[in-house]
Amino acid sequence: MAAVNSTMQALGTPASDFSLNNVIDNEVVSLKDFKAKPVLVMFICNHCPYVVHIAERLSLIGNRALANGFAVVAISSNDADAYPQDGPAPMRDFAADYGFKFPYLFDESQAVAKAYGAACTPDFFVFDAAHKLQYRGQMDGSRPGNSVPVSGDDLSAALDAVASQKNPSAQQIASIGCNIKWRPGNAPDYF
Repeated sequence: MAAVNSTMQALGTPASDFSLNNVIDNEVVSLKDFKAKPVLVMFICNHCPYVVHIAERLSLIGNRALANGFAVVAISSNDADAYPQDGPAPMRDFAADYGFKFPYLFDESQAVAKAYGAACTPDFFVFDAAHKLQYRGQMDGSRPGNSVPVSGDDLSAALDAVASQKNPSAQQIASIGCNIKWRPGNAPDYF
């Protein structure tokens, strides 16, 4: 398991548009559906040990953010041909197993991951109601095998700040996880 850091896009960067299929209900979800709402975008996948390690807490945080007025989406951009466990049917099962109340979107072309500068799973992006980036980084300091409890403190604090129309702390730590599994010849130049 090779660890990769998130790219740490510039704060204030506008959210990139997307229109992706939600594997849970087979409906298309677009950024434009979330006008004037803060947005949590999470790049995850089913098989990454870093995601599995935090999946229960990730679901709780995502579901709570949704209940608190955020638009929330999880996106899998992995090459499902090479990693079939990250394809739509297993994604649907993963969402059900962890109780996602938010969409789980499949980025088959990987264009959305590139537009967001996503590099790893998990990779978190919090946007304010104007869809400007306010937080990018880790959920918390827990990693598989490091004995730090999974708390979600960093991501939760950022969501609370944005919900209160305040800026999250400028002290933001990169997320670490497995690299996005790019299709052959499709890896972005930042990778």
